[in-house]
Amino acid sequence: MKIRIINKSEHELPHYETDASAGMDLRANIEEPITLKPLERAIIKTGLYMELPIGFEAQVRPRSGLAAKKGITVLNAPGTIDADYRGEVGVILVNLSNSDFTIENGERIAQMVIAKHERAEWEVVEELSETLRGAGGFGSTGVK
Repeated sequence: MKIRIINKSEHELPHYETDASAGMDLRANIEEPITLKPLERAIIKTGLYMELPIGFEAQVRPRSGLAAKKGITVLNAPGTIDADYRGEVGVILVNLSNSDFTIENGERIAQMVIAKHERAEWEVVEELSETLRGAGGFGSTGVK
């Protein structure tokens, strides 16, 4: 699949690191470092603008290494970039650690997965089909 993209950053385009990778890393495109204090959040720009085909979205997800090692994650994970959005891609990062974290220009801050999606059409009914689970939710299938 080809996706039209404008890169206004000085960084390489997002790319797959391995043949089996689902996501591509997004890099910070900032003029000077940004420090996030504990529980602080910020929108970090990437310098990227995309034109996704209708029926697809770009999902912005945390990088597992940043989350596990530094406590930095994407606040609205996964963030969605819709096919009709033409603005700059930004990533909402939050610092869930107890220490300050400084984001440098060019740093890999998140990953992006291109995903196909369907559009739903509601059908209003009076009852739903029965299942073994029924209305059980939030832990209803057991602990182990």
